[in-house]
Amino acid sequence: MNSSTLIVAALAVISVLNARGQDAASTSTTPVQGVSWNERMQQWRHPVDWLTWGGDLRLRNEYFDNALSLGDASPLHEQDYFRYRARIWASLQPWTNLSINARASAEPRTWMKPSYSSAFGNGSGTEWRYGIVDNLNVQWANALDLPLTVTVGRQDIQFGETLNWWLVADGTPGDGSWTFFLDSARMTYHATNINTRFDLVYIHQMAHPDEWLPTLDNPSSRGTDYGLTEQNEQGVIAYIANQSLKGANVDAYYIYKRNDRESFRRNGVAALTGDNADIHTLGARVHGRFKEHWLYSVEGAYQFGNREDLVSGVFTERDLRAYGANAKLTYRFKDRFDSQACLVGEFLSGDDPDTAGTDEMFDVLWGRWPRWSELYIYSYVNESRKIAQLNNIARLGATWSLHPIPDMTVSAAYNAWFAPESVPTRAASNALFTGDGHFRGHYLQAIVKHQFHKQVSAHLWTEFIWQGDYYAQRDLMTFLRMEIQLAF
Repeated sequence: MNSSTLIVAALAVISVLNARGQDAASTSTTPVQGVSWNERMQQWRHPVDWLTWGGDLRLRNEYFDNALSLGDASPLHEQDYFRYRARIWASLQPWTNLSINARASAEPRTWMKPSYSSAFGNGSGTEWRYGIVDNLNVQWANALDLPLTVTVGRQDIQFGETLNWWLVADGTPGDGSWTFFLDSARMTYHATNINTRFDLVYIHQMAHPDEWLPTLDNPSSRGTDYGLTEQNEQGVIAYIANQSLKGANVDAYYIYKRNDRESFRRNGVAALTGDNADIHTLGARVHGRFKEHWLYSVEGAYQFGNREDLVSGVFTERDLRAYGANAKLTYRFKDRFDSQACLVGEFLSGDDPDTAGTDEMFDVLWGRWPRWSELYIYSYVNESRKIAQLNNIARLGATWSLHPIPDMTVSAAYNAWFAPESVPTRAASNALFTGDGHFRGHYLQAIVKHQFHKQVSAHLWTEFIWQGDYYAQRDLMTFLRMEIQLAF
C-alpha cells in the first residue's frame, strides 16, 4: 500500500465517523450526568484556573515533481514523503495579566523516495530529526495599567492580512511549516481613542535550532546540520495600524533586518551559508471594504541598504535598492454558498545584471513561506539559493472559493507569472534558464478543505505549473498534498 492510499483510507474512515456523528449530533451537547461532551473537553483542557493546555497532530503526505530540479533529468526530481507534526502546549497564569506560554513540537518524516534533504543524506526511510521548544515566552497584559501588552521570548509573529502575511510571517523557513517562531521581544499599545495599534518588535534569530534552547536529540551531533535559517538574523519592526477612516484601514511600517552568514556542516565539512546584509524596508498597506460586496488590499514597500552574497561564485557587497507591491480585490456574492471571487497582483523586483554596483533584488525578509504556492517556493533554490526567497516576479491571477456544503471549502486559482529580469538573480545553474525569456509560466491550484469536527479537519491540495520561456526545460511541475489534522 503506497503513501497516497494510506491517506485516502484515513480520510474515508473519518468521513464515515463524521456521518455517524452527524446522526447523533444532538448528543454532543446533551448533558451526560449533567455535563456535556464540550464541557468535559473544556474541563480537561482547563483543569484549574491558572492552567490551560492542549495539542494537535498533523499528518501529511506530500508529493511533488520537478519543483527543485526544474526538470526530470535529476534523480531527485520526484519527491514523496510523510510528515508527522505533533505539538503540545500549555499556558500558565500565576497572576492576573501575567501568563507563561510554552509549546513543544516535533516533525519526523518518512521518505518514500530518495529525499532532497541533505541533512538526511538524500536517503529514504524515516528521518527522526529532533524535538524543539517552538514557543516559550512571558506575556504581561495591561502593563503598568496601560493598554500595553509586552511579550518576551520565543513567539509566533505575523503582520498584515491573515494568511496573506507579506514580509513578517515565518522566522524559521529552513524547517518548512513545522515551526514559525521568532526569538523576540514585542510591545503592543492600543490607542483606542484614535483607533490605532502600535507595535514595536526586536528580533534576534539564530540559524541553528539548538543555539538558544537545547533540542531533544541534538541535530549537530550527526555531522550534518539542520538549519532554521541560512544565517543569523537581527531586526527591528515598528508597525502602526490605524482603523479610524471608514472603509480605509491604513498600516505603515519600518523594518530593519541584519543578516550574518553562519557556518553549517554538510557531511562533516563546514561551509558558510546565507549572506551578510543590512536591509531597511519602508512600507504601507491600505485595506478595507467599499460598497456592500467589495474588499480590497494594496501594499507596497521600498528597500535600501547593502547586501553581500554570492555573485558569480564570489561574495560581493553591493548597495541595495529594491521595491515590491502586493494587491487583492475581492467580491463577496453573499449567496447561500458564500462564494467569493478575487483578482490578485504582485510585483517583486529582481537584480538588474547591467548595474554592477547595485542590487535590485527585493527581499521578502521573514515572509519566506508558501503564501500563494506550496510548489513554487522550492524552485527559488535555483534563483536566490534559498527556499521561498521570492523576487524577480510579476504575477496576475484570479481565485474562486465557495462552501458547497457546511464546513467544506472548495477553491481554485489561476496565475500568469512573469520575470521582469530575464537573467535569474542568483542562479545556482545558468543551464536551467534561457537567459532571454520573461514568461515564467501558467499556474493552476485546486483545494478542498473539510472540517469534520471541531477537533478534526482535512484537506486535498493540488498545484500545476506549465513552465514558460524563462526556463530552459519545460517539464510540468506538480504538487499534491493530503492532510488530516487532529486537535485536542
